[in-house]
Amino acid sequence: MKDKIINLFTALESDNIGKSFPLDYCLPVYHCVSDEDLPHIKHIIKYKNTRQFEKDLDYISKQFRFVDWNEFKNFTSGNVKTGKKIALLTFDDGFREFYDLVAPVLERKGIYACNFINPAFIDNKELMFRCKSSLIIDKISEVKVVDTEVYNVLSLEKNTTLEMLQRHLLTINYQKKDVLDNLAERLEVDFQSYLKEYKPYLSTGELKKLTEKGFGISSHSWDHPKYGDLSLEQQMNTTNKTFAYLKENGFLYESFAFPFTDFGVKKDFFDELFKNEEMYCSFGAAGVKLDSVKKNFQRIPMEMGESAEMILKKETAYFRLKRLMNKNTIVRK
Repeated sequence: MKDKIINLFTALESDNIGKSFPLDYCLPVYHCVSDEDLPHIKHIIKYKNTRQFEKDLDYISKQFRFVDWNEFKNFTSGNVKTGKKIALLTFDDGFREFYDLVAPVLERKGIYACNFINPAFIDNKELMFRCKSSLIIDKISEVKVVDTEVYNVLSLEKNTTLEMLQRHLLTINYQKKDVLDNLAERLEVDFQSYLKEYKPYLSTGELKKLTEKGFGISSHSWDHPKYGDLSLEQQMNTTNKTFAYLKENGFLYESFAFPFTDFGVKKDFFDELFKNEEMYCSFGAAGVKLDSVKKNFQRIPMEMGESAEMILKKETAYFRLKRLMNKNTIVRK
């Protein structure tokens, strides 16, 4: 019923979304762009190919004015006003394709982007646990028959279907990520070999070259936990550790983007975060929403299997619907 109502509202949206968009800023977020089959991502992210990505950029460019980091700060702090609403392009996780495919497209189009990275994975030292799940799912899809010990490790019945097994793997969280290493050993999935051969993440050298080209490199926590599942002490430890890394390497240390989501993150975290006077803002990924923490901006996930035009129209329609119920602002307590 909810989807039907949103689709109805979406159909009524104007084609001039830049004018009808409910906020003065648009914050699209992507993870990866690739024309290849990426086993470490394809089961967790509906990433777009280069043609789809360029089509998205062209659409957004017509509706908004793309800005760089300093322009975004000046605009949102009220120092600069323009007739056209702005867009700040963001990426998460520091995947290699940002250097190989995305940056050349953005340079050609004159568009800035900021990539929020996890230092634990830079230089391909480690693989994020969700990417491990994707590789394991890919292996299971190939072998068809799974050792019964795999079901035992996951406390699943032996008659569990492969589809249910794959879905279960995607429920394994940060706190239980060691289970994935156990499963990989049993299924003969070698994460270290994959890191060495494919190199899914950016290197330090590539990050510095991107910075020289004018792109932003900023904070996405140390190793991608879900902040709503951490204590305040754990939240600050992973945040501050990443902040120190950014400063040490000359990257952008004025911002922070939540890994996964900021759902369940309480006001006390933001109070601690913004004690750091160098921190300008933080970013969630809840779509077009307002936040009771004024320095926390919500971004729009763009990897939903739809075009930028459809996603922005749906987000606008959903915002209007939520506003009718007075529920378009995230309230922190």
